[in-house]
Amino acid sequence: MSDKLIQSVERAADILELFSLTESELSVKEISERLGLSKSTVHGLIKTLEHRGYLEQRLSDQKYKLGLRLFQLGNLVGGGMELRKVAYPIIQELVEKLHETVHMVVSDKDEVVYVEKLEGLGSLRMYSMVGKRAPMYCTGVGKAMLAFFEESAIERILQEVKFQKFTPYTLDTPDEIKQELRKIREQGYAIDDEEIEIGLKCVAAPIFNHEGTVVASISCAGPKHRFSDEKTAIVIQEVRSAGLEVSRKLGYRV
Repeated sequence: MSDKLIQSVERAADILELFSLTESELSVKEISERLGLSKSTVHGLIKTLEHRGYLEQRLSDQKYKLGLRLFQLGNLVGGGMELRKVAYPIIQELVEKLHETVHMVVSDKDEVVYVEKLEGLGSLRMYSMVGKRAPMYCTGVGKAMLAFFEESAIERILQEVKFQKFTPYTLDTPDEIKQELRKIREQGYAIDDEEIEIGLKCVAAPIFNHEGTVVASISCAGPKHRFSDEKTAIVIQEVRSAGLEVSRKLGYRV
């Protein structure tokens, strides 16, 4: 079987991946300039994607946005995940107990992807949303997974990642992060104390499969001012318990 990549498919994927929350609509000219391709090449690719339902064009300004076909396929992926089916009732219960937002993530290409988010009472607008990607090194959910990776994988990720200082509290050197990961392994949970977003605190725990491999993490996040020492201790206990419960349902045995 050939490993040769098909250029037109690569370019079509590049077009789809240009769209984001901050740039949900793009013109042919904007796409052409971002990718360094001719307008005629981009136009042909876009019309094909539009025909298949992956892009839609607004009549008002002729700009394109992502189409419903992507939403349908995304739901197929999410709906087929055993992890989400197993974890959902546990996540619901955690939200009811703690009245804060609960997330679940999986890892992909050295980042985490949010696959579940249930908001608590009076939750604030935060960095996360289902489908969004985030760094491992400065999020509670990311650190809770990264800490339980093989040492060789940790070394590679910390060598290759482009560190960004999201807040004054972001750990952004390999030595700092390795020290933090050792602490997480010892205590069994991770804390993000305004590392990704000012005013946000998060407690996260790993989720393991039947082979004892970390496959996801679960977290409770909310405004830092609501996380007193007493509440934080309760959140830690409940999040660790929830992570272990999901792990057991996936066949994990301590």
